[in-house]
Amino acid sequence: MNFISIEKALKKKTGSVLIRGWVYRERKLSDKVFLVIRDSSDIIQCIITKDNTSWDNANKILIESSVEISGRIYKERRAPTGYEIKIEKLNVINFAEKFPITKDQSPEFLLDNRHLWIRSRKMTAILKIRSSVFGAIHEYFRKNGYYEFQSPSLTPGVAEEGPTLFKVDYFGKPVYLTQTWQLYAEAAIFALEKIYCIAPSFRAERSKTSRHLTEYWHAEVEATWMNLNQLIDLGEGLIKHIIKTVLNKNKKELEILQRDINLLNSYLKKKWIRITYDEALKLLKERKNIKIDWGKDLRTIEEDQLGDIFDLPIFITNYPKEIMAFYKSRDPNNPKTAKCFDLIAPDGYGELIGGSERDTDIEELTKTLKNKGENINNYKFYLDLRRYGSVPHAGFGMGVERVVAWICGLENIKDAIAFPRTMLRYSP
Repeated sequence: MNFISIEKALKKKTGSVLIRGWVYRERKLSDKVFLVIRDSSDIIQCIITKDNTSWDNANKILIESSVEISGRIYKERRAPTGYEIKIEKLNVINFAEKFPITKDQSPEFLLDNRHLWIRSRKMTAILKIRSSVFGAIHEYFRKNGYYEFQSPSLTPGVAEEGPTLFKVDYFGKPVYLTQTWQLYAEAAIFALEKIYCIAPSFRAERSKTSRHLTEYWHAEVEATWMNLNQLIDLGEGLIKHIIKTVLNKNKKELEILQRDINLLNSYLKKKWIRITYDEALKLLKERKNIKIDWGKDLRTIEEDQLGDIFDLPIFITNYPKEIMAFYKSRDPNNPKTAKCFDLIAPDGYGELIGGSERDTDIEELTKTLKNKGENINNYKFYLDLRRYGSVPHAGFGMGVERVVAWICGLENIKDAIAFPRTMLRYSP
């Protein structure tokens, strides 16, 4: 016989099987030992009796010992996944030491031991969903004729927000970890027209919230001849495709996480809400008795309250120009505002996507950069793009961990990535 996955063994239902994996749970009685074995596909309960030649080894086994098991599988309704294997032969590959993770450990302890906690059913389920999310992003853009394009991770200082740059020594000269591919992507669209990328971004934000990482994966898109409404359609289509993919591929993982599958399905059936910043302020005042002065950015609390009003993802457009990144173009129909949007997820998950039409006016860009205290010399290549055949274009960035956290129903974004990096955490 050849080794098969636990998932395949469960589908086989009867007969002889040969599996391998790690001890997920163990319970030892005087005449039998129960072992719940896990591999990357599922778990299954196994039983070994005292008359087995491997009895002594079974009694030495602790959680996370690695094993090979041959035996006969049969239906057992009391077992965790409804089937059990009667062990005929047990081969212990490694006798694990006492596992440091037990029940009811604090979140910080689990983060300190992330290299081990990553083996848990919860983290395994999240990482499988995360893999599906990445695959869906690639599939969606390639299906729609976008080319994958990469930009440098080390930059001379071009950024959305200078104070949140990570400084790196580059052979004695200062360079910075990238916050976005966007400025380089705007160069590439004049060759490829429609491009996307998924890559790490770095933001030195002094934030300790459950929604922020200092290193996160950024799905970004840029396209020529695209306006704001088309860009919003693209963003809604992308996340709906991601949800549909996860529902098709990861129902079992969503059940492990106790995520409401019907709720996720409901997001696919309706067109998502689209309102302006002005309308958002009016709704907050009338429905939630929250008054926001015009020109202030929406905070987490206001985003959550808007999500509570609609119970659907919300596109908010036309934020005040003065509080937006320098590259977002003014709306000629409302010059105080930018032709931009944020996509806010319901259930308190905040911003998933931010995007805009890009400013093509060199004078406006130069003025805005100076007002923000930026060194214009760092942006010479970017301003050149407006001198040689500039065209209308637009793009957005999506925080992949935000999307994973929302789809999985996670309490903290740190669980949406294998090894999170935050203001206070850079190990393991």
